[in-house]
Amino acid sequence: MTARYRATLAYDGSGYQGFQRQAEGIPSIQGAVEQAIQQVTQQSVTVIGSGRTDSGVHATGQVIAFDVMWKHSELDLLRAVNAVLPEQIALQDITRQEGFHPRFDARARRYAYTVVNALQRQPLLRNRTWHIWSKLDVAAMAAAAAMLNGEHDFGTFGQPPQGTSTVRVIFHSAWAVYPEVYGQRLVYTVKGNAFLQHMVRRIVGLMVDVGLGSIDVEAFARAFQAADISQSGTVAPPQGLVLEAVYYD
Repeated sequence: MTARYRATLAYDGSGYQGFQRQAEGIPSIQGAVEQAIQQVTQQSVTVIGSGRTDSGVHATGQVIAFDVMWKHSELDLLRAVNAVLPEQIALQDITRQEGFHPRFDARARRYAYTVVNALQRQPLLRNRTWHIWSKLDVAAMAAAAAMLNGEHDFGTFGQPPQGTSTVRVIFHSAWAVYPEVYGQRLVYTVKGNAFLQHMVRRIVGLMVDVGLGSIDVEAFARAFQAADISQSGTVAPPQGLVLEAVYYD
């Protein structure tokens, strides 16, 4: 009998056109995982994700589900699928959970975005971070991040699917700063009940505009409160973004 399996998925999105399956010949995370599961089980399968990630975006905690007939243990399934997945993608765990839906059952998601502030190129970080050459005003960026906590209309930072509401609840929005030999590494962590398309990248982009002095904190507040996507500024590049975790009851 077919059973539903829930799994946590990690991937390096650098060589993929996002999570969602694309047309034949275009690499996607979903397509690669479906192909691996089909190779192992010899069954046609559709992988459901907790959400889509853009081209070049990474994950350590994407959650997926799929239905297959499997007579062996969950650990055997995990090992077998990982053995044929591309090296950029790996299941982290797997469990049988009937009735589970990774997107509809999710209560919150956490993303992290990493910025490198340095005077020289950092070749090993180029596919993991956004490199900002000019000095950033971290205190101003932190003040902008704090404004986002709570329930707000985030229409400035994204458009909803099929005309639904742009109101979202943010549980945590903050920057952490780590001194490095080359300069400093800034990590923005945001946890919310749901996110609009490109929302985190637009938020980070506008906060970096604040850090660079292109706009001040008051202008950030006005743009945010306008709930108008035309007020968004720079869209941060995808490679600095990681889907870290999805939360369930």
